[in-house]
Amino acid sequence: MRMIRSSLFTVFMYAFALCIALVAWVTLFRREWAMAASKFWCRGVLWALRTLCGINTDMRGLDNLPEGPAIIAGKHQSMWETVFFCALFNGPSFVLKKELKSIPVFGWWCAKAGFIYIDRDAGARALRQMVDDAKDAIAKGATHIIIFPEGTRTGLGQKATYNPGVAALAKALKLPVVPAAHNSGCHWRHPGPLKVPGTIFLEFLPPLSPKLPRAQLMEELEDIVEGATARLEAKGGHIRPSPSPHPMSEEIPS
Repeated sequence: MRMIRSSLFTVFMYAFALCIALVAWVTLFRREWAMAASKFWCRGVLWALRTLCGINTDMRGLDNLPEGPAIIAGKHQSMWETVFFCALFNGPSFVLKKELKSIPVFGWWCAKAGFIYIDRDAGARALRQMVDDAKDAIAKGATHIIIFPEGTRTGLGQKATYNPGVAALAKALKLPVVPAAHNSGCHWRHPGPLKVPGTIFLEFLPPLSPKLPRAQLMEELEDIVEGATARLEAKGGHIRPSPSPHPMSEEIPS
């Protein structure tokens, strides 16, 4: 039954996107119209997720969000966080990998909505371009820059390298960095279509100052996000295995 409901949800999600593309193509002429169409689709997807798959959201830490613009740096386990953040924030601008720009319909709306594309193979040049595009997005009314520091989706209990783009944005834009943790991977499984009923817990943690040294900012961000994510994954029934002891730390037998 779960797989049937999951499959129905997947069909709805893409069919709904196609309907919006056919009806609301005029929104591609203005950023605010494109963002409104994107939000409408995201809210429809979240409705279907609740109705068809029995997946709800418990959101905490909203008082940690600054009143003005900020950088939201969060865990990336599934498509859910992209959809939810787009529905939640008023005028977000996502940092996305360049490959997504070529996806028909999706890429068109993202480009018009002012999302930021980064070429992960371009090194320092990509960082400079990302910072310039983020400044432009803020100037055009973006309220939040949303970035996934690992640059890719990770599985439950897994972690990829945290990239320094977050610190580069914080320093250049002089904006606080709000860590975001959740357990979406417990319910929106990746890869595959399976959706597991339950509650996705999302937590915004206290913001980090852009005045922190870059290395310290990245270290604190990683510790905060990974620690909170492990705690929220446990709420969803997934317990991370304890890390193996370093070989040199083991007691040498006498």
